Amino acid sequence: MQSPGRAATEPLATGSFAQRLQRALNSGSDQDLGAAVAPELLPSLGRRYQSFRADFPVLSWAVQPDEPLADGRSTLLVTVNGATTAQGFSYQLQAQERLAIRTHAGRLTAQEVILQESLLRSGKRPLQVTMGIPDFVLTGSRYDIDLIVDEPLGQAILAGGLIELSDQQLDTLARPNLQLEPLGSGGLFKSVRAPQRPGSQTWALMVVHPDGVVTATKRVQIVSSLSDKERN
Repeated sequence: MQSPGRAATEPLATGSFAQRLQRALNSGSDQDLGAAVAPELLPSLGRRYQSFRADFPVLSWAVQPDEPLADGRSTLLVTVNGATTAQGFSYQLQAQERLAIRTHAGRLTAQEVILQESLLRSGKRPLQVTMGIPDFVLTGSRYDIDLIVDEPLGQAILAGGLIELSDQQLDTLARPNLQLEPLGSGGLFKSVRAPQRPGSQTWALMVVHPDGVVTATKRVQIVSSLSDKERN
């Protein structure tokens, strides 16, 4: 059982760390990031951070404390908005992660991605879409992965594809090679099966339309019971 003093100070400590991490991410400085991250995590996180900044020169980060998990870990809700231009096309990024974290002496010592999704859109008039993908599913169950086009496209032809990302692709921020096929005007609709063991699956989706491209990613947590979902 936690003491009253610890219960009272934990949210403040988490909030203070969230503010420092947000400032470090927005500064673009390796030194500032190093002040918020433990040395053993810094090489990997720093490499991914700078690679991400190279892909998206315009970035804005927001970090907020979220509800703690049942195992006592604090959580952060990290939101990023970015923009870049490549080969004459403009791209807009919206992404969000919920991280379970542990800190020591004011530095991040461990993290786990609980929820994650991102949306990258190109074109002068980016296509409005909605992701219909669950956050949690039961082991062995079938579930739907949908990227729904929110507006009518008339006679426009869509193409799209879906691929599961490996841990290595996630760690290196590798761009997957998706096989595209013709789609109905409503978007991309697929049904997949969850693994038989708890864990996670991360999916990359792409829809190509006359005005540009929409790319989305989503992490789905695979749980063995609904009680596991409630603990997250």
